[in-house]
Amino acid sequence: MVRAARAASGVEDVVVATSTAPGDDAVAELGEELGVQVVRGSEDDVLSRFVLALEETGADAVVRLTADCPLADPSLISAVVGMWKADPTLDYTATTLVRTLPRGLDVELASRDALLTADAEAESFHRTHVTSYLYDSKRCFRTMGLVVQPAANDLRVTLDTVEDGEMLDAVVAELGDRAPAWHEVVDLLRSRPDITRINAGVRQKKLADG
Repeated sequence: MVRAARAASGVEDVVVATSTAPGDDAVAELGEELGVQVVRGSEDDVLSRFVLALEETGADAVVRLTADCPLADPSLISAVVGMWKADPTLDYTATTLVRTLPRGLDVELASRDALLTADAEAESFHRTHVTSYLYDSKRCFRTMGLVVQPAANDLRVTLDTVEDGEMLDAVVAELGDRAPAWHEVVDLLRSRPDITRINAGVRQKKLADG
């Protein structure tokens, strides 16, 4: 993901926002080895970690890439950032508002002001999921979604289970250790049902389930 973020246009700083838990020491060490800024905070209050990243960088917006989405595509990051730069009054831009991409190719951008508002007001699972308060609350945030055609939201390339890991290993074995374009991933999975079957039985958890 660091590789994808660095390759995307419009991204000025790359930050690894991990927890202070001893189990995340390796994540912090890898970030330092890769030469990116590392911030560490609460293990459960992930939103507060993003606020730390804002404070450290002084950024006007934050792009959120999650560790369970390892196939991040630089072109999608660039597109989401470009949407916000074209209209900085937007609070939130993402590939997930209307999901047309495979689950696991998620890119989200939250403006500084919107994220600080969420930090001041959000409770419960919204603090774990960072951005969910921006699209799943009674507040009227200005949002815009990125969609692709034909839709491929029936596919899954996120990492939550052993089966997901096996499927992702198969994708990397075919496409190589790089940041592939989203359509390469879709084309591969459409042509290789043996790979999609690996994690076809996995069901996505609901937001409130953590």
